[in-house]
Amino acid sequence: MRLREWTAGDADRVLEAFRSEDMRAQSGEPIRTLDDAVRWIEGWQDRGHAFAVELDGLVVGNVAVTGIDRHGNGWVSYWTTAQARGRGVAARAAGLLAEWAFAERGLFRLELGHRTNNPASCRVAVRAGFVAEGIERGKLVYDGVRYDVERHARLATD
Repeated sequence: MRLREWTAGDADRVLEAFRSEDMRAQSGEPIRTLDDAVRWIEGWQDRGHAFAVELDGLVVGNVAVTGIDRHGNGWVSYWTTAQARGRGVAARAAGLLAEWAFAERGLFRLELGHRTNNPASCRVAVRAGFVAEGIERGKLVYDGVRYDVERHARLATD
């Protein structure tokens, strides 16, 4: 596995990933065309650091750190393609991202959150070394339904 910068040439993999029903709501804008996928890739330039997750030469996911603040904190997100799920890819990638963020960016605290009805994402967070810190009630809304979110964090000293 390796993490690398996204390129416009990865747009087909992004488009494929966002065709999955469970991924459609994971982007601020719909990703329905290759142009949409290219814009998604280019959009990371101003928001933080996103890395394509490669496994055996094939892009199978994304890990990112955004919202970096003056206190050395950042927000972690991740996703994998349907064929990569259940194989530990997201946890390994999130762990590599954390190591990079602490060593290369000098961050101290990384946070992430997942809906409480998403136990797979919780397992990813825990396996990547993120400690559960609490529930944020009614934080997210999708299709008119509010969801609680469990917050996790990993410190450079963990």
